[in-house]
Amino acid sequence: MTSHSSPQPVDRVLELERELQTPACRAEEARLRELLAADFLEIGASGRRWDLHSTLAMLRDESVEGDRADIRLTGLTARTLAPGIIQVFWESERGGQRARRTSIWCERAGGWQQVYHQGTPVRHQV
Repeated sequence: MTSHSSPQPVDRVLELERELQTPACRAEEARLRELLAADFLEIGASGRRWDLHSTLAMLRDESVEGDRADIRLTGLTARTLAPGIIQVFWESERGGQRARRTSIWCERAGGWQQVYHQGTPVRHQV
């Protein structure tokens, strides 16, 4: 008999992606360390490359400044690349800036962790 009490892997990862974009999560370093892998890498919409430590420092500064706009997510979808590996796609809008985003989540002993994230700016189309 199959249990339906726990969400399917894709649904769980989508929940975690949404959580990761909330101000509460972004301000809680302990939770960020659970969600972001030790070998986490990001290529930001700015083109800058971030590792876990630089990402945590940036988010720490962001929460201290306290004036950052909320991140609006649209078009959140995902696909399974292989067992235990899920890729997420979505668009963000924050402070008038839009970006297409993708992240890769891996299932590890402690649960799902994001190992890679990339943002690509969306320019106005003529």
